[in-house]
Amino acid sequence: MMEANKQTKPALTYLALGDSYTIGESVPAEGSFPYQLSAQLTKAGHGVAQPEIIATTGWTTAELIDAISHSDTKGKQYGIVTLLIGVNNQYRGQSPDVYRAEFVQLLNTAIEYAGGDKNHVFVVSIPDWGVTPYAGGRDRAQIGKEIDQFNNINKQEAEKAGVAYADITPISKQAVSDAALTAGDGLHPSAKMYGLWVKEILKVVEPGFSK
Repeated sequence: MMEANKQTKPALTYLALGDSYTIGESVPAEGSFPYQLSAQLTKAGHGVAQPEIIATTGWTTAELIDAISHSDTKGKQYGIVTLLIGVNNQYRGQSPDVYRAEFVQLLNTAIEYAGGDKNHVFVVSIPDWGVTPYAGGRDRAQIGKEIDQFNNINKQEAEKAGVAYADITPISKQAVSDAALTAGDGLHPSAKMYGLWVKEILKVVEPGFSK
């Protein structure tokens, strides 16, 4: 009788905001980093639900802002929120200053989704797609330099806001010498790569559960 009335702790909800790197373009959903992160946190005893995702391949910061405004998430709160956005701003040659302003807006939105609890919001850096086969024939060094510029911005703003930052960019560069880290499209990360990201992301996410 006691066992039947035992309360089960509800799973933490998780909202992932981003672009192709968040939906896991070219890999099964469970291979994407949000799904792998949710699974690893649950395995560690934190009980995290499968992620709710607002992300589409090709989105810039402006497009993510617009999508959020038209989503059904208004007024909702989540136990965890991740934000990874900016590669398409770089790819399209958009202004870093505009990126900064829009990223700050998205970061503030992410904090609102977390009920104002900055300890449960996590920014993930932009990977360097310049090392992938897709970038063949392009100026790989310039791509890396521009990605670093955008990452300097999102890191600065995350630190200014008091939000934890997971730097997965060095891991992304491993794809230059390991084909298994790139998906079949020659551009996006494989599930194996996302698994390496998650190991790094966990280093900043797990401490947030104790705050």
